[in-house]
Amino acid sequence: MKHTLKGDTLTVWLEGELDHHSAKATKETLSALLASAKVKRLVLDLKHLSFMDSSGIGVVLGRYNELVKRGGSVAVRHPCDRIDRIFGMSGLYQIVEKL
Repeated sequence: MKHTLKGDTLTVWLEGELDHHSAKATKETLSALLASAKVKRLVLDLKHLSFMDSSGIGVVLGRYNELVKRGGSVAVRHPCDRIDRIFGMSGLYQIVEKL
């Protein structure tokens, strides 16, 4: 999982599948990256993410909850059509910005 930190924005590029098999490891990695108090914004680049299930929704929602406690936010960019529909139908776009 590639990532960059510029100022208070952490950008993470997810790839492959974010499902029940990979959700725990992804959650742990993202939480470790977010441990820095200076991170206020998480941008998830989904260009190379081919699949996401409800476990993936939980990963995104959990990181949102981590950041909102410190006045932060989460955004996604480049979701494929399938993942875009999942975000829309689940209501994630009500709390997560689409760039």
